[in-house]
Amino acid sequence: MRRTPIRLSTLPPTLRSILSTHRPTPSSSTTTAASSTTPSDNDEVTINGWIKSIRTHKNVSFVEVNDGSSSEGVQAVLKGKGRSEGLTNGTSVQLKGRLGKSRGQGQDLELLVNDLRVLGDSDPEAYPIQKKSLPASVLRDNAHLRFRTTQTASVMRIRDALQRDWHDWFEENGFTHIHTPLLTGSDCEGAGEVFTLVDQPSTSKNPPPFFPHPVHLTVSSQLHLEAPTHSLSRTYTLSPSFRAEPSLTSRHLSEFYMLEAEVAWVETLDGLLDVVEDGVKNSVGRILAEQAGGRGKRVREDLEVISKSLAVDLEQGPEVDINDTPALNTSDPLGHLRQVLAKPFTRITYTSALDLIRTTHETEEGLFTQSPPQWGEGIATEFEKWLAIHFGGPVFVTHYPADIKPFYMLPSESNSTLGPTVECFDLLFPHLGEMAGGSLREHRLPNLISAIEKAGMKREEYDWYLDLRRYGSVPHGGWGMGWDRWVCWVTGVGNVRDVVPFPRWKGHCKY
Repeated sequence: MRRTPIRLSTLPPTLRSILSTHRPTPSSSTTTAASSTTPSDNDEVTINGWIKSIRTHKNVSFVEVNDGSSSEGVQAVLKGKGRSEGLTNGTSVQLKGRLGKSRGQGQDLELLVNDLRVLGDSDPEAYPIQKKSLPASVLRDNAHLRFRTTQTASVMRIRDALQRDWHDWFEENGFTHIHTPLLTGSDCEGAGEVFTLVDQPSTSKNPPPFFPHPVHLTVSSQLHLEAPTHSLSRTYTLSPSFRAEPSLTSRHLSEFYMLEAEVAWVETLDGLLDVVEDGVKNSVGRILAEQAGGRGKRVREDLEVISKSLAVDLEQGPEVDINDTPALNTSDPLGHLRQVLAKPFTRITYTSALDLIRTTHETEEGLFTQSPPQWGEGIATEFEKWLAIHFGGPVFVTHYPADIKPFYMLPSESNSTLGPTVECFDLLFPHLGEMAGGSLREHRLPNLISAIEKAGMKREEYDWYLDLRRYGSVPHGGWGMGWDRWVCWVTGVGNVRDVVPFPRWKGHCKY
């Protein structure tokens, strides 16, 4: 019996792969064997995609087509009068023809089309995504279609690449990925900003509740992530989180993703900061790595596309909401990345940071719009951004007052003269503010019980969490990073709502 050949994939090739195979590699010009693998100009290719723009002349039309596999599209040349008739932006097409050197500027290859098939029409009078730039507010109201804009497509590809970079770093450093639950009976932060599930009305009389106690959507995976850490030593998750916080700033969402990690056997805050800094720098380093055809190269290409798009938005002036102002220099879309790698992250205590803010407020009148925070208060975003700009890069602010931090943080052995502190940090980035936060965890059972009771929380709801301290507790710590903020910072997009596929915020859950 003849063995059936195995096909690795029945999917049609992407535009990215087609263009890649039709470009000569550096070695193809010097070796006969390599050049023999380069497709001939006479080879017919089939390209599927959506029309981005059309330029029609008397006897020829130029159609830009992209399938989303990369930021690069292809110029399709339709020779002959009227061949582009009926084609509009957004129309999906299948093109067959020959790829050859382009005579025009802006592309090295173009497709001379022999056959064109329309797969899906797009009414130009109704289709809201046109070639001209649209305000962010309009695109948010058409979130299901904004993926088709050049900027959003690039953001989505970068979001995917950043996830893969972090997964690689975690794997290389011995972490195990954990799927943590979205439904929980506890409030991790103890702040009460939770969405609570409500049973649907039942036709039966006195139906039993679906759950015997209140159940919420999780605000953080941290508590659950600590459980496997007491067996696997190093764990992480990239999971959805939910917070019933009415804030409408450019940094807040009701549904968002958190990158969270826990590490056993870490006993000092500086040791934990070293781990976080290494992860951040490694991820940024992968973007800047000069590997031909690698993931970093594709990210840099998409960053260039986003930078040009943001520059166009800025030119619109008054139409751009102040909350959507890009957070990077559009003339140098990689500058903020290089800044991260340039030097070690600054480390400063909360108390010293407040002293610096207060001194600067007194000596540089008009620099801040708010009064400096008092000891025991949070640091406003304005001051967080300024601290990172002042030190020329990311800043770890450590040892916050215990009264403004969650119950699970390990108290400091040496406190400030102004009050008790905890072994924690916030990581601040220029133009963004807080990117991540973490701490050493209270690993001593009596102390944790005391902290829960002091916070006015129900001990029985956290009994399972206390078990982690009853049986083989170890010193450990962890951190969480707002994933959507990370994507915002890398891409330079000014509003977190514009880097999320379907953003949800107070008063808005359209889809």
